[in-house]
Amino acid sequence: MNQDYIKPDNWSIIEEGFDVERVKSSESLFSIGNGAMGQRANFEETYSGETFQGSYIAGIYYPDKTKVGWWKNGYPKYFAKVLNAPNWIGIDIEINEENLDLHNCTEVRNFRRELNMKEGWYNRSFEAVLKNGTEIAVNIRRFLSLDLDEAGVIKYDITPLNKDAKIVYKPYIDAGVTNEDANWEEKFWEPLEVKKGTNEAFVTAQTFKTHFKVTTFMHNTILANGEDAHISPSTIDSTTDKVQYTYGTIIAKGQTSTIQKIGGYTVSLNHENTLAGAEKVIKSAVALGYETLLQNQIDAWAKIWEMSDITIEGDVKAQQGIRFNIFQLNQTYSGKDSRLNIGPKGFTGEKYGGSTYWDTEAYCIPFYMATKDQQVARNLLTYRYNQLDKAIENAKDNLGFKNGAALYPMVTMNGEECHNEWEITHEEIHRNGAIAFAIYNYYRYTGDYSYIPEKGLEVLIGIARFWHQRASFSNEKNQYVILGVTGPNEYENNINNNFYTNYIAKWCIDFASEQIEKVASEYPADHKRVMEKVTLSSAEIQKWKKVADNMYFPVSEKLGIYLQQDGFLDKELVPVKDLDKSQRPINQKWSWDRVLRSPYIKQADVLQGFYFFEDHFSKEELKRNFEFYESFTVHESSLSPCVHSIQAAALDKMDMAYTFYLRTSRLDLDDYNKEVEEGCHITSMAGTWMSIVEGFGGMRVKNDQLHFSPKIPKEWKGYSFKINFRNQILKVAVNHNETTFTVDGDQDLTIVVNGKPQTISKFAQIN
Repeated sequence: MNQDYIKPDNWSIIEEGFDVERVKSSESLFSIGNGAMGQRANFEETYSGETFQGSYIAGIYYPDKTKVGWWKNGYPKYFAKVLNAPNWIGIDIEINEENLDLHNCTEVRNFRRELNMKEGWYNRSFEAVLKNGTEIAVNIRRFLSLDLDEAGVIKYDITPLNKDAKIVYKPYIDAGVTNEDANWEEKFWEPLEVKKGTNEAFVTAQTFKTHFKVTTFMHNTILANGEDAHISPSTIDSTTDKVQYTYGTIIAKGQTSTIQKIGGYTVSLNHENTLAGAEKVIKSAVALGYETLLQNQIDAWAKIWEMSDITIEGDVKAQQGIRFNIFQLNQTYSGKDSRLNIGPKGFTGEKYGGSTYWDTEAYCIPFYMATKDQQVARNLLTYRYNQLDKAIENAKDNLGFKNGAALYPMVTMNGEECHNEWEITHEEIHRNGAIAFAIYNYYRYTGDYSYIPEKGLEVLIGIARFWHQRASFSNEKNQYVILGVTGPNEYENNINNNFYTNYIAKWCIDFASEQIEKVASEYPADHKRVMEKVTLSSAEIQKWKKVADNMYFPVSEKLGIYLQQDGFLDKELVPVKDLDKSQRPINQKWSWDRVLRSPYIKQADVLQGFYFFEDHFSKEELKRNFEFYESFTVHESSLSPCVHSIQAAALDKMDMAYTFYLRTSRLDLDDYNKEVEEGCHITSMAGTWMSIVEGFGGMRVKNDQLHFSPKIPKEWKGYSFKINFRNQILKVAVNHNETTFTVDGDQDLTIVVNGKPQTISKFAQIN
């Protein structure tokens, strides 16, 4: 833990007191989004202190030219940037002829932020003394509408406390923005058109290279004591990429002046004419009005929470943590559009390019399958199917593979590889396995097999072809090996026979072969169509199987464990407990050379394999491998603690499971890795959900049935969650005395609890 200023609360993220050192961290933590767009919690008014400005639009990116010191063959030509979108929230404010800027005020008191997760809004309030002696109280509420998802709303209240005040509001929209992480300090937006109305304005711009067109808009209303003051702008200033209106008003001491600003974006992904679309959004939002928009927001979030909430009794920090994670996941991805995916920072920052990683398949899909309609998860699978051709092209052009072998990109926006580190781009090939596993996991959970003959089988064949060609035969070992890889543990590069990579490669081939047979038997028309399309023969499948049946896995017979890679035991095996805390996190303290030679693990590869394929191993095997690798794991990957929490619970190590749960759930709130100012770890938040449902709840799907082995941390009085399993809603409530199951569906549901089958009737419950 590196920070502890967020106040414990069941439903809100709260900060009290103004501290310039916390501004950037809070900008991340208090971010808001609605699936279509999002923004960091930047101040609306001028702030001259250190800040990280960021607004983002789903699906809009820029191919920033890769910047490396030494070009290697196969480097991606660009790194896809999630773009800092035009600014619509800005409101410069003058009070008695002095600019409002918290960095320059004489005094700031009673500063408070609240992100209300239950109702989906962000509030900031403070009192300030300006250098001219004017004292004011300010309250700002902002939200991004879930229903009208191209619009956001700001209500900015100012009350003079010690004297009458002349207040000048200068709301603006500005497309002249840059990215904090731009490689070449380029501008990414080309202004096209500015349009001004009475109280509304529009700036249309397009991205260079990708030519996404975006119209940024605003509509302003000035109120006095809650009533429309019918004030028109006194001046309108504009350039090619910015419009700013000026509204002047005088308000008596103790009275409240307000500007309500509606703003947002319409994009060419969804509109043929973005300007006309923006005008329509403003008309709809204005017709509804602030109070109705806010109530609709509250109602929309209530519907989301009805299904996705997890309750925890007796531990406020644990409760706050899981709700923060669930809230951010729902803000980031709604599942409406199969062209979109889940960026690792969501709408909270620019790091990692905001693109799609293997995190979606390995960690996020279970959350969306269980808390949404299954179509949401199917859309995520469809996203990869639609990019299969580019995955084949990637394997062919960058690695020299042939015959339809597919290597999905480590990072992508449109199916093209756009990660700018060679050792990740071409060595961290295990991501192919996660994509295949997600197809299996979707079918296992939903029972919807139709995706495989319709789309998934082609993906599985491309992936199996990749593993067949990527493996090589070792005469020394008389087995197939996979050389020169990086596993999920990115603190080991270019190593041989990473256990997780080898294991999932074998599984992918076996699973693809099984599905080919099943589709041939049960969906002959689809089988014929796919086989003709990919020109696959039974002889080729036999070649795959030869590789899978003879895959090498590194083991230590002495220790009774699988090895992360061939040379792991050659390292100086000093456990983490003996590592000076001043050296953590090692990725910020040590040279990369030292990190690579150390035994320290960012994310345990072997345990990731045990998580995916739990039923392939005995409990004793899990125990030996867990205890060995946990001692060397520094958990500097956000994806690490959740898997350890799940496995610790399975091993009845409940104190450890609880500690890891707190770490994954409060990773950003408590800033464990000293990096939250760059944005939150959105995709790993799905792992937090898994650590409760699969960890403490012990939920598994076996033989088309739900299995549970519920456990509860001693720190909790009880917890509950809901899951949507094959269109039946099951509620699970656990306390120290009993576990209660309640089903809401059209038929009885048989589940297995601690190894014993139990049948639940509709609206009845069992203990």
